[in-house]
Amino acid sequence: MVTTGTQAPDFTLPRDGGATVTLSALRPGKVVLYFYPKDDTPGCTLEAQDFNLRMADFAAAGTTVIGVSKDSVKSHDKFCKKHGLGIMLVSDETGHTCEDYGVWLEKSMYGKTYMGIERTTVLIDAAGQVARVWNKVSVKGHADEVLAAARAL
Repeated sequence: MVTTGTQAPDFTLPRDGGATVTLSALRPGKVVLYFYPKDDTPGCTLEAQDFNLRMADFAAAGTTVIGVSKDSVKSHDKFCKKHGLGIMLVSDETGHTCEDYGVWLEKSMYGKTYMGIERTTVLIDAAGQVARVWNKVSVKGHADEVLAAARAL
């Protein structure tokens, strides 16, 4: 798991719409990475919609928001189209970035264990340092809390 004050692991990943995103190329802007389990599931849809609604506010705070999951670019494109999302979603199909950030973990549901993405948000400052980490995110009100933290940097 990444921790506050450490350098955020760099990555280049494909994004919705067919382009790629390199984290370090977004400097000196601030970045919010929100890791989520799966496109088009109830909690993940709510989280994406909440961040999407605040895109202009994040931009005004000099902050780029990026959703990260192991879903394919094709899945992201479908998800964005279905829900009218303009937020950037990147595909980490190999899982390397999820592992670098420590969000690919053993989870359990109904007594069964499996590997999956733990809903986590990472705020990265203009120098590429991890400014704050939210683990085991509860979706309701989360985007507002992250926006407040981004504005405070």
